[in-house]
Amino acid sequence: MEDPALLRHFKGHKDAVTSVDFNPDTKQLATSSLDTFLMIWNFKPQSRAFRFVGHKEGVTCVQFAPSGQLVASASQDKTVRLWVPNMKGESSLFKAHTATVRSVNFSCEGQHVVTASDDKSIKVWNVHRQRFLFSLTQHTNWVRCARSVNFVDFNPTGTCVASAGSDNTVKLWDIRMNKLLQHYQVHSGAVNSLSFHPSNNYLITASSDGTVKILDLLEGRLVYTLHGHKGPVLAVAFSRSGEQFASGGTDAQVFVWKTNFDGFNSKEVLKRHLKRLYPDAPPHINDIYPRSPHLHTGVSSSIEINPMFELADTQTTDPPVIDTGFCSASNSQQKTTPTVSPVSARRKTQEEKIAVTSCSTTENAGIPPGITNTLERIVGQLNILTQTVSILEQRLTLTEDKLKECLHNQQKTVFQIRQGE
Repeated sequence: MEDPALLRHFKGHKDAVTSVDFNPDTKQLATSSLDTFLMIWNFKPQSRAFRFVGHKEGVTCVQFAPSGQLVASASQDKTVRLWVPNMKGESSLFKAHTATVRSVNFSCEGQHVVTASDDKSIKVWNVHRQRFLFSLTQHTNWVRCARSVNFVDFNPTGTCVASAGSDNTVKLWDIRMNKLLQHYQVHSGAVNSLSFHPSNNYLITASSDGTVKILDLLEGRLVYTLHGHKGPVLAVAFSRSGEQFASGGTDAQVFVWKTNFDGFNSKEVLKRHLKRLYPDAPPHINDIYPRSPHLHTGVSSSIEINPMFELADTQTTDPPVIDTGFCSASNSQQKTTPTVSPVSARRKTQEEKIAVTSCSTTENAGIPPGITNTLERIVGQLNILTQTVSILEQRLTLTEDKLKECLHNQQKTVFQIRQGE
């Protein structure tokens, strides 16, 4: 098992990042922001990023369709849009809500979209016919998430649901028995988002306390605490394969991490599966509910990881960003015309660090692409080596501190025994 490692650091949004979601092929990441844009980041080196323009107010949620061929977005402008995630940026406008739309989710087969809104309703839409189907209106207050706490997510098998609460807690419920399985109190601020690992064994959480935490659901404990965001973390998600996860926050930054901790040898896998067979084993997410609610607190220490301290520069070269998807009319079924905006003086500022260009900087510099790629790989390996050394130094410091504490306790115990004699 290895510690999670920061892979990419995207900067392009101008306001809080509200949602992140991986394309099922794991080659793209979609993000939404209160800056009214949603962005598609491509993981292929030297690839362009697409900024989709169309919403009039902040974008609150974004999600890829199971096929990866469509992206849905919800906005404070009371609308939902379906986008084609390419340079053309075509989109269809859905409008039926009368207040901010907080959440949008595709059904598992991709034929329908479910939306949740501050108008206290949940609405279901047909994707291909682009039609509104029906509403659910039993809520008496804002509906923040539709898959109502701040956020909910189903585990991959659909037998359990995890809820993120404004009371700083994370709760896991068995929906078959309507029983509380696990209850975590590990954050010091409201929990805003969470995501299950495809293996069912881990849960990742994002909080207003500025941290991302990894929970081991088999062991029932906190494993990792990840730092780096400057302010509340609003969104977090695993990729479909679980090999990566992403986070976004009010600092407008997007971090993409390599999971690492989901790798086990055969003995470890067997050991963990055996725990499910013995009646006295700790409750697992797929097991029948435990005899009593299982409370987990943050007393046990977790491994602290802060890539901003361990690496001099974790930010990848800012990809060229293409604005696309401008709207010129309010037709509810309108498809927008692809538009590439020219480079403006505003985008050239130091703060935004976004270069809109059609040619790579390496070509302008006259450096052969092969040498450039080799140098990038070398730099990447050196960064990983630097991070590994930093983590080892931190662990050595923790070990030394624990050793000092043990020696102190030993001396104290000996002193008490002598006093007793």
